[in-house]
Amino acid sequence: MARRSRMTTLQERKEIAERSAIGQTDAQIAQAMGISIATVRKWRRKQKDGKDPPVSRMGRPPTGPLSTFPVPVREAIRQMRQAHPGWGPQTIYLELEKDTDLREYPFPSPSRIAAFLKQEGLTRKYVRRSPLPQPNQGPPHRVHQEWEVDAQGAVPIPSLGKVSVIHVIDSFSRVIAASIAYPKVSHPSRKHYQQALRQAFICFGLPERVSVDHDTVFYDNVSSSPFPTQAHLWLIALGVEVRFITKPPPQEHSRIERLHQTMTRQALLGQTFANRASLQKALDERRQFLNERYPSRSLGGKAPLQAYPEARHTGRLYDPAQEEELLDMERVYRYLAQHCWFRRVSAQGQFSLGDQMYYLGREFARQEVEIRFDPQSRELICRTGDGQEKRLPIRGLTKADLMGESPLRFSMSAYQLPLPLPPVDQESRLIPPQGVL
Repeated sequence: MARRSRMTTLQERKEIAERSAIGQTDAQIAQAMGISIATVRKWRRKQKDGKDPPVSRMGRPPTGPLSTFPVPVREAIRQMRQAHPGWGPQTIYLELEKDTDLREYPFPSPSRIAAFLKQEGLTRKYVRRSPLPQPNQGPPHRVHQEWEVDAQGAVPIPSLGKVSVIHVIDSFSRVIAASIAYPKVSHPSRKHYQQALRQAFICFGLPERVSVDHDTVFYDNVSSSPFPTQAHLWLIALGVEVRFITKPPPQEHSRIERLHQTMTRQALLGQTFANRASLQKALDERRQFLNERYPSRSLGGKAPLQAYPEARHTGRLYDPAQEEELLDMERVYRYLAQHCWFRRVSAQGQFSLGDQMYYLGREFARQEVEIRFDPQSRELICRTGDGQEKRLPIRGLTKADLMGESPLRFSMSAYQLPLPLPPVDQESRLIPPQGVL
């Protein structure tokens, strides 16, 4: 008679599997080993289905995500995530379907896979989001309330190679404030954008705000709580607000997208230029033509400056020789004080903010800190979730840091530059506009 109420040993469970493998029935195995048929059936099925290893678990069966799924499925999910940390639940689910070794098993849904990954500690650490403050989102209703700023994709030009052109256009009046060419540049840098904007400021003065896309010159795309770039803070210091578009062109920035095409047809298509100066001269001439003479259907058949003669200047003068005096750092301090940032401290006690590396201390290692700016002391206030706090002097926030390359130093009228214009650097010059706008 089979013995009851006795726990089988690991060796006996292995023997059950071996006898079953050679074709013995449950009854034959029970009789040979002196155990009940139910016990034989239980361990034979568990080991055949792969639901559990041949060991006993005391108490209630395990609970939690995927506890009812076979061990090979759970292990496959765990191994996939460890080998590919970037794979999400949906990707893992689709990869399970491809695995021929797992076809006989049922698969969990992506949501259950997500719950399992969380239970196993295999989820990515959550990083809190904190978007940059934005100015009023309403459409402009007066001249020079908002300028659209964007770089056209590099255009191949004979003798000059690929050329990028940075355009600036007033959203309300359609007046083109600047079209500055940069040969052999595929992705304009901060230096190029500042040069182009300075040229627009010289001709038309300072606008109320500019709108830009999420180019890395103006926006930190690698962080969920971005710190404003130095180009962004430079504009803030000049009293120019910065608005980031929230919809892709042509839903937003439709005017400057059309301007890219218009200027290509008007000044670049089918043309050759001896050097950058001749290319820039052509762009300036076509810009003046489009502003003063070319009729626009949206403006009732008038050119922009015919429809809006008040758009000849914003009324806010800009002089590159006095840019340092125009920069008001209190504007920057007030702007930064509105915001906060979240950063995870490295094992060495460091974190990065605004292209600057800060040392917080090893006691903060691997913790997330909330960072705020104190406009009075000009320090970063770093706090952890448990209340630890430390202050650090902010870096990269002087006028020289924001200005970058020194602006041109020369006297000028409000509307026209004297000639000749000094070079900005060896590879490019800012070419003055031809004629008075």
